[in-house]
Amino acid sequence: MSSEHYTERVDAFDDFFTDSYTQVDPLSGIDQSFVFDFTEYDDLDDDQRWSTWMSVEPLQRGPEPRPDWVVTSQGAIDTELGILKTGKEADVFLVERADPLESENGVVMAAKRYRAPEHRTFHRSASYTEGRSMKRSRDERALKRKSTFGREVAAGEWAVSEWGALVRLWQLGLPVPYPVQIDGTEILMEWITYDGETAPRLAQTRPAPELLASYFDQLREALATLVQAGLVHGDLSAYNILAAGPRLVIIDLPQVVDLIGNANGMDYLLRDCANICGWFRGKGLAVDEQELFGELMAHAF
Repeated sequence: MSSEHYTERVDAFDDFFTDSYTQVDPLSGIDQSFVFDFTEYDDLDDDQRWSTWMSVEPLQRGPEPRPDWVVTSQGAIDTELGILKTGKEADVFLVERADPLESENGVVMAAKRYRAPEHRTFHRSASYTEGRSMKRSRDERALKRKSTFGREVAAGEWAVSEWGALVRLWQLGLPVPYPVQIDGTEILMEWITYDGETAPRLAQTRPAPELLASYFDQLREALATLVQAGLVHGDLSAYNILAAGPRLVIIDLPQVVDLIGNANGMDYLLRDCANICGWFRGKGLAVDEQELFGELMAHAF
């Protein structure tokens, strides 16, 4: 075959292929249910991440019915807004979750993150965990040895414990932040505010006599609901209660104990009563911890 003849045949083939390609619709014959539009999102900044809502298991998401402010969009972005509170075992940050295409529906949440072993002073007493069981015996042995792995397990266990307490107490109707989700040692929860600002701790307030009495009634009712469910906060004081205007919200719940299953349950309940009554007495309200303790015990049995 001459080179001229070969060139003519190649050119003819190219012309045929080009004509065929331009005349055929690549989407023809495709079921339209498989065709969809999409919008490309911008790259994330250093202080952002894609929402982890869909990456966690269903039981790691908040209980239903969920508040309408919870953002579940797969295109949502979490943006770090700064630290809200530091603690010996965990720090609390503010995180905004919003879909860039629906920014008006964004929400700011509190992200409580239990610290890594090398950055925290873990001091929770083992007496809080009495009566609890762990899923893996290996983890339980590591905890008892207080090894590096054991401390990592402890951080995860306290996060899981607080998550479980938040979910259960929310379902009981108690005044706690709504638990949005848990992912490892991070718990995302409702950011408690008043007039657009973080609600202060009860210890930072000086309520008028009428509001003071209302606050005590709210706490007495909350404690009664707790003991009826067989639970004790275990570390209740004016420092882990938020005053959101006329209402109180209880926070810091990893040490919630079983009133009966934990040998120290009664002691923790009495101490909670003493801490609360002592603060209210200091503000001028005539209350007695023994009287409150007796009232609560009547609800427990």
